Amino acid sequence: MSIAKTAMNDPIFSLEGKSVWVAGHRGMVGSALVRRLQREKCTVLTTDREDADLVRQEEVERWMNANRPQVVFLAAAKVGGIQANSSYPAQFLYENLMIEANIIHAAFKADVEKLVFLGSTCIYPKLAPQPIPEDALLTGPLEPTNEWYAIAKIAGIKLCQAYRRQYGCDFIAAQPTNLYGPGDNYDLETSHALPALLRKAHEAKVSGAKTLTVWGSGEPLREFLYVDDLADAVVFLAKHYSGEGHINVGSGEEVSIHQLADTICKVVGFDGQLKFDPSKPDGTPRKLADVSKLKALGWDGARSLEDGQKATYLDYCREYGSAGLQKDTR
Repeated sequence: MSIAKTAMNDPIFSLEGKSVWVAGHRGMVGSALVRRLQREKCTVLTTDREDADLVRQEEVERWMNANRPQVVFLAAAKVGGIQANSSYPAQFLYENLMIEANIIHAAFKADVEKLVFLGSTCIYPKLAPQPIPEDALLTGPLEPTNEWYAIAKIAGIKLCQAYRRQYGCDFIAAQPTNLYGPGDNYDLETSHALPALLRKAHEAKVSGAKTLTVWGSGEPLREFLYVDDLADAVVFLAKHYSGEGHINVGSGEEVSIHQLADTICKVVGFDGQLKFDPSKPDGTPRKLADVSKLKALGWDGARSLEDGQKATYLDYCREYGSAGLQKDTR
């Protein structure tokens, strides 16, 4: 893997004056990128479904030709937790493959100057070495509970590499760890662990419940990154990195699901008892990204998990009200 290393104040690519498309701007990652790009001297472009269905190649190319973005942040994706991946494997594989292939190919045809593809650290083998280095990719079997999403994201990385090799496109790939923050999905059927726990803790507090059930044993170790910190890291990579190898983006710290639940209960103010349900799947036993390459480039801006959760809970309460999600979405 080659890395173009620069000082933090010496970028190799400028966003100033550029037309920048955030694909997937309504999602948690895309909306964070839009917020972050407001600090750059660039014009941000977004698309809604009526503008272009990203699963349809013709519509993507038509929109790209009409709007001619110079930079693309590819954050559009179908995402979800263990249950969603298990329930909708065809949708997770097909839709993510189509979205990334359509946008990457259209970016090549439209002579886009820079593209940043957002993947996930779920691309790595289930039993990858810890912390997981970038070169662990494709060295072993994937975690079965999210393999459909992971395979699509691996294909996105390889598309960026292929267009770089064949056509010289400055397309790069960043692989974020588990994310949380404003705009997260709190649907208990499709959400990830952290937002699901936050919602459960809030509703338990509001209802006066004495216990809170947590999926699995509570033993798996996970790394979490506040989404606005991810956006800052991704914009940094756009300006400071140009290389074929993908880059991990994370906090570099890990906690057990038990510790995560404890912290969420503290932030929310739920003082009941945690109960763990070992009949539910744990997923990968441990997943910590090796972020040494990102730090070597000059970015190390992750806030603490507790600080990030405080900000997330404030946003949750603003969005759904003191009674919680169930009342406000009837």
